[in-house]
Amino acid sequence: MAPRSPRIDMSATPDASRVPEKPFHRSESSAAAAIPHGERSNLQLYFQDIGKTPLLTIAEEIRLANRIRCGDKVARDHMISANLRLVVKIAMSYRDFGLPLSDLISEGNVGLIKAVERFDPCKGGKLSTYAAWWIKAFMMRALANQSKAIRLPVHLLTKVSKMRRAAMKLTEEFGREPTDEELAAELQIPTSKVAHLKSVSVRPASLDAPIGDEGDSATFGEMVGDDNAVSPYEGLRAKNFINDLHAMVDSLDAREAEIIKLRFGLGGREESTLEEVGKTFHVTRERIRQIEYLALRKMRKAMAKHEAVRSRDEVAQEERQRRRLAVIREFVESKTNAASHWLRQPSETRPPAPPCVAARLAVAGPVRRQIHAPQSCGRAQSGTGTS
Repeated sequence: MAPRSPRIDMSATPDASRVPEKPFHRSESSAAAAIPHGERSNLQLYFQDIGKTPLLTIAEEIRLANRIRCGDKVARDHMISANLRLVVKIAMSYRDFGLPLSDLISEGNVGLIKAVERFDPCKGGKLSTYAAWWIKAFMMRALANQSKAIRLPVHLLTKVSKMRRAAMKLTEEFGREPTDEELAAELQIPTSKVAHLKSVSVRPASLDAPIGDEGDSATFGEMVGDDNAVSPYEGLRAKNFINDLHAMVDSLDAREAEIIKLRFGLGGREESTLEEVGKTFHVTRERIRQIEYLALRKMRKAMAKHEAVRSRDEVAQEERQRRRLAVIREFVESKTNAASHWLRQPSETRPPAPPCVAARLAVAGPVRRQIHAPQSCGRAQSGTGTS
């Protein structure tokens, strides 16, 4: 989408016929090369179109400004067309802040129109100096309102822009990313303020955005962990607890089990009061309380016994694992010591190698021959040469 600009009838402009068309400047061509490929065709046509209008001299600006103050729309359109390249130049410095370049140019054009309508040459200064403020103000407002999912105030966005320019300057100077302390010294602000500006300048990423460039790649939402999700260990523990609870309830007699289920809402039921359970069994609420107390006491004893059995099983399993590792360690150490003792004996009095040592030498033999083969060949060649 090409940026919108005011419709201007250049054929009616008195100064357009006497000044030859100027070619497209190198700054605009470099700007065209820096824009994304998808927008390049429309923006290139726009750059070529605005490059056809020559720049104004100071005398021409004053003359056109006086005509604009008298209500001359042709002079207004001519001054706007001659300064559209200023909007492009300013928009290039804001192209990495979250809005497409075409949208930035469109917002800057609105600011340029406002500046042309309010420009007073009697106060001194050039139109470009005065219009730059309006162009930047409209671009910053658009960035604050449209570029982020979380809206930032314009003054804060201005500080972020200033910090980024300082960071680029220090990066070129040092050849590395500047630290927060260096940025704070450059901007003359506290280090905590630099950290705050960095935190608010981070763009929020969509959870539906793909991680890779492929179409079937996973999204960020699929890779982000859920802090509220139950861990597998906790889930298994809760499942085992529920199974143990049902087993203990089933170990009670039918009357006690039914009272516990009604009182605590087990099996998908709602919790019942002592009065309601008493009406169900045609007894008083005090009798239901006594039966509930006895049933819970039985369940506590069963739970303690179950935990004791489980603890004994876990201790026994750990002990078996410890003994197994100790046996393996002792076996490896004995074989290693036997091989070391056999190798330390003189070769002429050395007894035949035990089976375990022979097996180890059979594995190490090819490696030893590969290591010593070049040395033996070297000695053989040197012996032949001396003879």
